[in-house]
This record gives sequence, C-alpha cells and structure tokens, in this order.
Amino acid sequence: MHDGTFHTIGDLARHTGLTVKTVRSWSDRGIVVPAGRSAAGYRLYDARALARLELVRTLRDLGLDLATIRKVVDRELTLPEVAAAHAEALAAQIRVLHLRRAVLTTVAEHRATPEEMDRLNRLAMLTAEERNRVIEGFLDAVLGGLTDPAVAGVRRTLTPELPDDPTPEQLRAWVELAGLAEDEAFRARLRALAEDLTARRARAGDGLPRRDLVAVVRDRVGPAVAAGVDPLSAGAEPVVAALTAGCAEALGAADDGVLSGRLPALLAAADDPRRERYATLLATVNGWPAPESAAPELAWSLKALAARRAGAVDPAGTAVTSGGGGAPTRGQTG
Repeated sequence: MHDGTFHTIGDLARHTGLTVKTVRSWSDRGIVVPAGRSAAGYRLYDARALARLELVRTLRDLGLDLATIRKVVDRELTLPEVAAAHAEALAAQIRVLHLRRAVLTTVAEHRATPEEMDRLNRLAMLTAEERNRVIEGFLDAVLGGLTDPAVAGVRRTLTPELPDDPTPEQLRAWVELAGLAEDEAFRARLRALAEDLTARRARAGDGLPRRDLVAVVRDRVGPAVAAGVDPLSAGAEPVVAALTAGCAEALGAADDGVLSGRLPALLAAADDPRRERYATLLATVNGWPAPESAAPELAWSLKALAARRAGAVDPAGTAVTSGGGGAPTRGQTG
C-alpha cells in the first residue's frame, strides 16, 4: 500500500535524517526493501518502506541490534516482546554503570590507591549473597561469641540491606561501607568496645539493656556544647559530674571508678571517625534518617576529662596555670 509516490535513497535519507550510506547499507541487508527500480537502475522505495525505515531508525536509537530489528520488522518477533527484553537488558547495564560510578566516586573522594580501587570494584560487583557474606563476616568478627542477650539486637542495627533497586547514593554508600567492614583495624576497635560493654553488663548482673555511651554523652554534654561552655572552665564542672554519673550508670560501674578508669579510653574509641562514618553510610543504604553527629560532644568530653585527670583543673573547676616564675598558680577560666 502506497500513495503512488516513490523515493530514492537520497529522499529517504532526507526524510529520516539518516545518511545515504546507512540507508543503502540497511537496504543491502534486506531490512528496507525497494519497491522497484528507476529506468536508470536506481532503487525506489514506497511509503511503506519509508515508514519501515522510521521504525528501524527508532529501534536503533534505542540500542537494538540489526539482527533483532529485522526480526521485528519481518514480524518474526513482536515489538512488545523485544521492548520488554531490551528494557531488562538496559536496566542491567544501568545498574553496572551506577556501580562503576560509585566506585570511581569513592576512589576520587578518598584518594584511593590502585590496590584499594581494585578492592572497591570487587565489593561493588558482589551479588546479594556475596554482600551478605561480607557483612556476616564483619559482624561475626565484631560480635561473634558474645553471649549478652542484647547482641542480637545490636547485630540487626548494624546490618545494611541494599534494596533491589538502589539509588546511586545507596550504591556509593554500600561500596564505602563494605570497604570499612573489611578494615581489620576497624573490626578490632569495635570488637574491643563490644567486649568491654558485655563484660561490664555481666558484672552488673541485672541483665537489663544499658544506654549506649554516645547517647549518654550527647544528652549530658550537648547543651553545654551548644551554649559554648569551655570544658576547662568552672561552668563545665556540673556537666562533667553529670557525664561521669550517666556513663557510670550506662556501664554498670561505680561512679567514683569511672573517671579514673576506662571512661576516657572508651570515649576515645567511640570518637573514632570510622564508627560515625559507618553509622552514616548504614543509614543511607537502609534508607534511615541520617544519624546526628556526636563528634563535638565527644571532643568536649575528652578534653574535659583529660584536663581533670592531669590535674589541670581542681575539683572546684579552677584551672591550674603557670605563673611568671613557672610555679603553679590557680586562676578562674571561663
């Protein structure tokens, strides 16, 4: 069926925006068939051929190969079947591209070495089952063998669950988080924290869950940080007292033994930026609200505790300074 008008290859090229070479090539392959020839022997095409050529051009623009296109235009395959299969293939390609972008972005942001880039690329391309094995290995290293009843809950809160259709941000977060999960030093730091906490809970003997130290620090110290209270000032003394009491309760320890014992080391371990980074990445992967940073409160607490342990501040909150002759003197700070 046609309107009686015939087109040369040049006409088809002008109508479709294709090159003459491309139209001729597709005609040679039998994808677009001429309706006849001119007196001079040139191929002529009717309106049906023009419509077919428009379809072929669109399918090529969508990335289909010529062999598949020919089956579509020859009705050996239906267009919806081909479209569905091609859409699925494109989805897989897009996912791979997102993963590659996640790796390259992480490499650029963290100035990774070639060896680190290889590791990140491997982590990015893992299957769901392989991702689970990486995280299970990490959690086993941190929490394995601990009998505290709260461990199962902690394990759940530390587990990333990448969606089947993750966003680029979730993919980037997964790549970096998986790299942290394989960091042996980070694993050892978290293991030490977990062992210390479970040992203190066992000694407390009541079996009740206790608050995380970081949450205690944020609650007790946050207002002082927001108000600009100097950790070495007299005004900081009630805050330090509330901090040590709260941490003693959380640790199941005697109040008078916390300050001179393990508290500074525990807070220093909690202040590890990798711990906070893991929490941030975990929230991104799981689609949770971003956690609030406790770095300012932890830094304030560590400074206040260190000064008091070193005798730089007396129990009344008076800072110890050096006079002109080098002899210790006392003066109010604030």
